[in-house]
Amino acid sequence: MTASSPHPWLRRFRPEPGARLRLVCLPHAGGGANAYRSWAALLPSAVDLVCAQYPGREDRLGEEPVDDMATLVAALADGLAPLLDRPYALFGHSMGSAVAYELARELRARGHAEPRRLFASGRMAPGDAPAGTVHLATDEEIVTELVRLGGTEREVLADPGMRAVVLGCVRADYRLIERYRPFPGAPLSCPVSVFTGNADPEVDAGRAAGWAGVTTGRMDVQVFPGDHFYLGPAREAVVRALLRRLDPALAAARQPWPSTP
Repeated sequence: MTASSPHPWLRRFRPEPGARLRLVCLPHAGGGANAYRSWAALLPSAVDLVCAQYPGREDRLGEEPVDDMATLVAALADGLAPLLDRPYALFGHSMGSAVAYELARELRARGHAEPRRLFASGRMAPGDAPAGTVHLATDEEIVTELVRLGGTEREVLADPGMRAVVLGCVRADYRLIERYRPFPGAPLSCPVSVFTGNADPEVDAGRAAGWAGVTTGRMDVQVFPGDHFYLGPAREAVVRALLRRLDPALAAARQPWPSTP
């Protein structure tokens, strides 16, 4: 363990030990901590970015992926416990939205405070999302699904060895999220903000409104230009919107986008 990797399931690309708030980000199906690496340069020093690293990808490529939500959430809660010495927020994209929701409830069940805010991106509320059968599909059908969502080009999967590794990870993640149904328990009480792309085939503003049922607190929806993976091209606007909801002063203090030499 190092300062940048305090736990096998967590990555901190630019640790901020003096930060007054931690932002915990949960990746999409098939994704890893690097999906949020570029956010570190956009966040003020008052925010410590902590990214989940699921097994079976990036620097955990040699490990077996986890295909069970309860196992995934329990491991993340174990890793986060020492970092909850200050307020925190959770941000999850696609599958990560459901992980963030169950993680918030698991942390609450362990006696921790709820997050300052839960950010759910690119997915319908846990009780509204259909079960799905992509995890039972052929490799080519899974590739077609990834291309449909806009996050993967077919050329990326042209190498047979890389294709087998990527699809094994993606299939396990789809098996996890498609078999998942919300765990029993009381709703959250923290505010929930839902972000989505205006061309996302998975969820629009109307379907995103279902997240109001997961909390007794406030819920709002913001739509950004883009498809299911709008987070890439809209990252600056997304981070700005996120910080504004957490504390307008944080948005004013955010880091400028680094110039390219």
